[in-house]
Amino acid sequence: MKTKGNLIVISGPSGSGKGTVCQGLFRELDNLHLSISATTRNPRGEERHGVDYYFLTREQFKSMIAGDQLLEWANVYGNYYGTPQQPVIDAVNRGLDVILEIDVQGALNVKSKYPHCVLIFLIPPSRAELEMRLTNRGTDSAGEIEHRLQWAEKEIKEVHKYDYLVINDDLVAATKRVCAIITAERCRPRVFDIDSLLQKY
Repeated sequence: MKTKGNLIVISGPSGSGKGTVCQGLFRELDNLHLSISATTRNPRGEERHGVDYYFLTREQFKSMIAGDQLLEWANVYGNYYGTPQQPVIDAVNRGLDVILEIDVQGALNVKSKYPHCVLIFLIPPSRAELEMRLTNRGTDSAGEIEHRLQWAEKEIKEVHKYDYLVINDDLVAATKRVCAIITAERCRPRVFDIDSLLQKY
């Protein structure tokens, strides 16, 4: 009866736990599809084309921009990143809920194209907690951590444009909250074949 999936966009500052929560969603829920981003940066470590990212040349990426083949895109530190549109639309039309883990700018661009998409903002309970998480990761310099904190402050100011806000004070609880949001969104009338339903009444 459910004929279309939802487009679920999850954003939040670096260190908010987006990736870990998304992994939890796939353990807890069926019929999910993770959108794979395209990028012009080089693969890192064991990253694979079509699995971790679509690794494209700058010419290929610019061709996708020109052909309006991206839901959203941005130039980040000299490399392009974006969400290929067709795989997302194909998955939604198959009844799958598509998860996009992207930044605020990208999320709002997706919302402008697809107003029915669901925006979820994930954030730690405080700036101090976010700073501690970034520090404990051990991957960034003090300067990079400060830059990420300042960027987080800018992103948080856009939270009123989101549909949901989830405080990640406990990873298990936060994952359950996001699961609950997705479950509720699956009950929206727009995702059902209403004409077929009415024929049964």
